[in-house]
Amino acid sequence: MFYRAEMKIGVQIQPQNTTMAALRASWMAAESLGVDSIWVWDHFYPLFGDPDAAHFEAYTLLATMAADTTSASIGALVSCNSYRNPNLLADMARTIDHVADGRFVLGIGSGWFERDYDEYGFPFGTARQRLADLERDLPIIKDRLAQLTPGPVGDMPILIGGSGEKVTLRLVAQHADAWNTFGPPDNFAAKNRVLNEWCAREGRNPADIERTVGISVDEVDQLEAYAEAGADHVIFMVGAPFDLDPVSHALDAR
Repeated sequence: MFYRAEMKIGVQIQPQNTTMAALRASWMAAESLGVDSIWVWDHFYPLFGDPDAAHFEAYTLLATMAADTTSASIGALVSCNSYRNPNLLADMARTIDHVADGRFVLGIGSGWFERDYDEYGFPFGTARQRLADLERDLPIIKDRLAQLTPGPVGDMPILIGGSGEKVTLRLVAQHADAWNTFGPPDNFAAKNRVLNEWCAREGRNPADIERTVGISVDEVDQLEAYAEAGADHVIFMVGAPFDLDPVSHALDAR
């Protein structure tokens, strides 16, 4: 296995079918390996397996992770814009950024998991409506971050997740410091090209947007292919019991 040494390596710790003790041990173990980033997802119920298995809320986990860790960047991959008032989300993110001493990344997307909406009383609407809400709320979030006292510790990055070519990638070009989507490598390369096209239309330097990709642990041998497709940062998506051996192998290769 070989790939460029500057590629960042992260891990998403999936907060389902597990315990709080296991979650905390997993992200501390990941940091001890030397990962560049640690993430959770932002849902209220499991996304696969037993639909009623144990599950934990993202932002409470992130505050705990901020206190437990010292070096890796942290965030949600990605926060659902629908679940929190945008001003509140900005304040939560800023507060966690202070706990983390400037390591927080505000990952955000338009949302998609209907059960979360139905059971927690959020209007699901349509994909178009949820994207319109995200487009409305991104400037509100950025404005609130600029008004807060104190503000974020540093230039807290905004990461937008998604692959929609007409709206989502345009919003990335307009607002984001980083972008996340998924594989396989040829899909990532195609979406990456579309984002570069949006950057040209919006007058944005494409090099200013970090390209991240969520991958399964089974794709550990595909890192060079992802690098060639334009990825700057690969994030292994790991579920309980949180076997970090593939992440360790990737870090050793780097």
